[in-house]
Amino acid sequence: MENNYLINLNNENFDSIVLNNNKIVVVDFWAEWCHPCKIFIPILEDIARDYKERIIVSKINIDKFQNIVEKYDIQSVPTLIIFHNKKILSRHTGVISKIEIKKILNGYLNI
Repeated sequence: MENNYLINLNNENFDSIVLNNNKIVVVDFWAEWCHPCKIFIPILEDIARDYKERIIVSKINIDKFQNIVEKYDIQSVPTLIIFHNKKILSRHTGVISKIEIKKILNGYLNI
């Protein structure tokens, strides 16, 4: 289920990878018990592979890092938040298609 393109976030690396980064960063808030989250992982892996030079795709387990969950007011999973330069560009709850994610990212990357 893991690959080299999808980064696992935690309390130690969240700020450096997500906030203090000049690339667009996609963060998937997920949980082990969440079936839709498991469906979403291969989509995110494809996105991470397709955009590997231009963006960072990451995930964070909501059951392990409650402080980050509270900070971003995560109410349900999966929730996808796209960050750039410490700002939230967009936020989506539920599984969204690879085509939709690419359309959103391409808008921010001016493709």
